[in-house]
Amino acid sequence: MITRVDDRLREEASRYRLRFGCEHCFAWNDETGRCSHEFPNDEHVGVEALRSDRVVFCKEFELR
Repeated sequence: MITRVDDRLREEASRYRLRFGCEHCFAWNDETGRCSHEFPNDEHVGVEALRSDRVVFCKEFELR
């Protein structure tokens, strides 16, 4: 799911320390740098909502 990042989301992401990227997901494998479900993660790694104009959410994202 693609979500447009606006000023409100940037402010809330900063205030509540929201996380969006693979590195914060339970399925992230630190050793391989890949999703343990083998999903492609090009658009999900290193996501910084404060510097982006969109966030692409993975259907399997579950905060660890």
